[in-house]
Amino acid sequence: MATQANAVFQIAGWGENEILEAPGGSKVTHAKVSRSFEGDLEGDGTVEWLMSYEEGGTAIFVGVERIVGKLGGKTGTFVVQHDGSFDGETATAELVIVPGSGTGDLNGLKGKGRFEAGMGAEGKRSVTLDYDV
Repeated sequence: MATQANAVFQIAGWGENEILEAPGGSKVTHAKVSRSFEGDLEGDGTVEWLMSYEEGGTAIFVGVERIVGKLGGKTGTFVVQHDGSFDGETATAELVIVPGSGTGDLNGLKGKGRFEAGMGAEGKRSVTLDYDV
């Protein structure tokens, strides 16, 4: 039976570079982002996102994140795949723990989840993972 982990996160660093831009169309960027987690997931993550922005300020993004820390009290590292969207105010993503990526006490980790991140200093940022070790 899967265990559910709930945590909040903060953005510790954000670097974003434009890759492509079409006149009057969308632009594609690459971002490297550092995050810190507190709750059932404690630790630090580094994610690289490819994002496609539309004229209205919305976007879609995909990414891969390596997390180092504790999940449910177990220490190790693991990798998460992101598939998300941004509606101009809130980013949401479906998450899949990459099979075989867990190390240490998290060896054999599998599962999926979701994150939500409001923009700005006051934005609420949370993540939920349903997992098995």
